[in-house]
Amino acid sequence: MLKGKKIILGITAGIAAYKSALIIRLLRKEGAEIRVIMTPMAKEFVTPVTLSALSGNPVLIDFFTGDGSWNSHIDLGRWADIMLVAPLTACTMGKMVNGIADNLLVAAYLSMRCPVVLAPAMDMDMYNHPATRKNMEILKSYGNIIIEPVLGELASGLYGIGRMEEPEIIVKVIIDLLSDRKTKSAKNKRIDR
Repeated sequence: MLKGKKIILGITAGIAAYKSALIIRLLRKEGAEIRVIMTPMAKEFVTPVTLSALSGNPVLIDFFTGDGSWNSHIDLGRWADIMLVAPLTACTMGKMVNGIADNLLVAAYLSMRCPVVLAPAMDMDMYNHPATRKNMEILKSYGNIIIEPVLGELASGLYGIGRMEEPEIIVKVIIDLLSDRKTKSAKNKRIDR
């Protein structure tokens, strides 16, 4: 269903980052090409080696590589058919809202020309904080699609809202969005003729 589709998966530093491996597997199974961008702290939760092996591409973390070249956030923004950030932490959410491009992931987000899907994940108190709720509304107003977190057991041991949605549901949202865009594009082409 996603054959030929180019997807950027952004991963931030939350415990739900372990689910990103399954998201990559499911997207690849559908035929998508995946490029992964991690925040520097996300490496503490899941390794770039794992994600590179699953995606079939090098994982991007920093603006600059060790050989003097750089990872162009502009090129990434032009390459992708869709960007998914899963998990999205409160920290990165705040940076996205305010345009603070101090890492490659946020710089790439600000350069996207395609739909952006965000899957927040955090403890319930962080999720319910007025700043987080306000930031989510602002991100929605920017045109981002938010896959709301769900009720469940959290890494803190608490039970509440804030758990990232399951990978299978996230991938279904991506499939539906890209299928809908393809349908709309085909209809527009017919109208233009």
